[in-house]
Amino acid sequence: MKEFWTSLASLMGVFAFCQSLLHAVFPPELRFASVKLFNRIFHWFSSYCYFDITEIDGVNTNELYNAVQLYLSTSASLTGSRVSLTRALNSTSFTFGLSNNDRLTDTFNGVTAWWEHVVTQRQSQTFSWRPLPEEKRGFTLKIKKKDKTLIVDSYLNFIMEKANDIRRKNQDRLLYTNSRGGSLDSRGQPWESVPFKHPSTFETLAMDPVKKTEIMDDLRSFADGQSFYQKTGRAWKRGYLLYGPPGTGKSSMIAAMANYLGYDIYDLELTEVHTNSELRKLLMKTTSKSIIVIEDIDCSINLSNRKKKPRNEGSPARPDGGPVEMRGGSDEGGNSITLSGLLNFTDGLWSCCGSERIFVFTTNHIEKLDPALLRCGRMDMHIFMSYCSFSALKILLRNYLGFEGDCDDGLLKELEVVIDKAEMTPADISEVLIKNRRDKGKAMFELLEALKNRAERRVSREKNQSKEEEEETEEQEKRALESPKDESLEDNCKEGDGEEKVEE
Repeated sequence: MKEFWTSLASLMGVFAFCQSLLHAVFPPELRFASVKLFNRIFHWFSSYCYFDITEIDGVNTNELYNAVQLYLSTSASLTGSRVSLTRALNSTSFTFGLSNNDRLTDTFNGVTAWWEHVVTQRQSQTFSWRPLPEEKRGFTLKIKKKDKTLIVDSYLNFIMEKANDIRRKNQDRLLYTNSRGGSLDSRGQPWESVPFKHPSTFETLAMDPVKKTEIMDDLRSFADGQSFYQKTGRAWKRGYLLYGPPGTGKSSMIAAMANYLGYDIYDLELTEVHTNSELRKLLMKTTSKSIIVIEDIDCSINLSNRKKKPRNEGSPARPDGGPVEMRGGSDEGGNSITLSGLLNFTDGLWSCCGSERIFVFTTNHIEKLDPALLRCGRMDMHIFMSYCSFSALKILLRNYLGFEGDCDDGLLKELEVVIDKAEMTPADISEVLIKNRRDKGKAMFELLEALKNRAERRVSREKNQSKEEEEETEEQEKRALESPKDESLEDNCKEGDGEEKVEE
C-alpha cells in the first residue's frame, strides 16, 4: 500500500513538471490561439451551430430572453421533470420554466431545436451604475447549420409573438384614462391605469344572438387579419359606433369586446384634452391590441356642426379676410379640439402610429354627429343597441334567475307578446330581476306587470301625440283658409305705399 502512494506521488510530480515546462515553452498567447484554432476547426467540421441568448445585454434586459422563457414554459410544464415556477406582477396564472442547466427539445415546421438553460456564477463585479445579479443566466440554442435561415428568419419572430400572447393571456387587462389637464405621472405617461375586472362577456350580453355572432366574427376576423391589412395597404385598425337609447348595454358591449379579444381599454375623456396636439400625444402613448373608447361623443364637445358661423363684431379675421375657424369646444372649458383634429386622430396619418387597435364611439343621438365621423374607415361598423327583445330577455332570465328553458310556456308567450310593445331597456329589466332574484315566481310576475304598464303608457302616449298632431293639422288648415285674405290686404297696402312714393 505504501508503494502505491509513493508511485502516485511520483506521477503527480512528473505531471506538474510537464505542465510547468509547457507553460514555460508555450506562452499564454500561444495557448489561447491554439484553443481558439481548435474550436474553429471543431465548429467547421461540426453540423451544428449555437446561439447564446443572455438575460442581460450590457446593462439592458434582453427581451428575447424573457420571450424564450415564456415560450418554453408551455413545453416545460408538460415534459420537464424539474421546472421552475413563477408568477409575474398583475398576472392571473403561474408560469413554468426550465430549471438551472436543464435541456428541452422543440420542433418548428419540422425542424428540431435544442434549448439549454445555462446558469453560472458571475465573477466579482467592478464599479457599475447598475448592479448585476450574482448569477449569469442565458439560453443556448442548438440547431443544424442547414436550418439556420429558417430559425433566424421565422422561428425567433414566432417565439416573440407567442410570448406576447402568453403574457397577455396571463396578465390582467388594464383600464386607462387620460390624466387631468394632460399632466404626466411619475413615469412620464399621460395615462393612468387600474386593473380591468369587468365580468361582461358576449355570453352574458343581452342582445340578439344573430347580431352578437356577427359582431364576434367581425372582431375575430380583425384580430387575425394582420396579413390582410398589410397586403391591402390599410392601417390595422377598425372603428365601431354604438348608438341607441340609454341603458341598452353600450358599456357592457365594450367590456365584452375587451374580454373576448384580451385587449386593454383606453377611456379617452375629451373634456380633459385641450388641443389637437395633446390628442395626438395621447394616441402615440397607446399600445397595440387595445380599444380606444370615446363615450357619449355627442355630449363631450361640440362637433356636430362644421359650417362656418358668421364672424361677430370685434372678432379677429384671417389674413385673407375670412372669419377665423370655429373650434369644437366651448369657451367655458377652454377646449380647442377641432373636428379635423378628431378625424385625423381616428383615420389620419397619426392613427397609423400603432397596430391592432379598435376605436369605439358611443352616442345616444346619432343624428347629432357630423357625417364625416360616421363614414367607413372611421366607423366601419354601426351597431344599434336597441330595446330589449324577446331573445335578449331569455338571456337575462338565464343570467339573473337561472332559467334554462324550464320556464312556464304560457308566461313566456305573454312576455313575448308584450316585450316589443313595452320598449324597455335591458337595464330596466335587469333592475326588476335583481330586486326579486331570490323569488323567481315573484320576479317573473313583477316583470310581466312592469312590461304591461310600460306598454300601456306607451300606447297612451302615442294616442295623445296623434291627437295633438290632428289638432295641429286642423289649426294649420284654418290658417291656410284665412291666409289669402291677409295676403290680399298686404298686397293692397304695398300698392298704396308704392303710389305714395311715386307721388313724392
